Amino acid sequence: MGARYYGADSENGNRIDDPSEDALFMMISDLNDSDNTFVVVQPDEDDPAWFASVAVLDEGGYEIVRRDVSRNEHEVTTAMSINDVARDLTLWMAARDFRGRPTKRVTES
Repeated sequence: MGARYYGADSENGNRIDDPSEDALFMMISDLNDSDNTFVVVQPDEDDPAWFASVAVLDEGGYEIVRRDVSRNEHEVTTAMSINDVARDLTLWMAARDFRGRPTKRVTES
């Protein structure tokens, strides 16, 4: 069936559709510096407008790349904590636009 919103793919071929924060944590935990060095998360569509990737650094820790062409965003950061990486990615992805997802409406009381 495929992902409803986005998918996470690792270098070793693992894929999780619409991963939760816990699933991202597990995928990042499985990264190593030999044969599974990165995870990419992006919409499950042709020519996605955004992506995020996490890669293992040789000196330890992780490099996180976030790119959203529709918002002219491109950020590269590093982190040591898998918890922080998974949480930050989950929050960042929640703010992305997804095809088919209803738009948020703000109403005043």
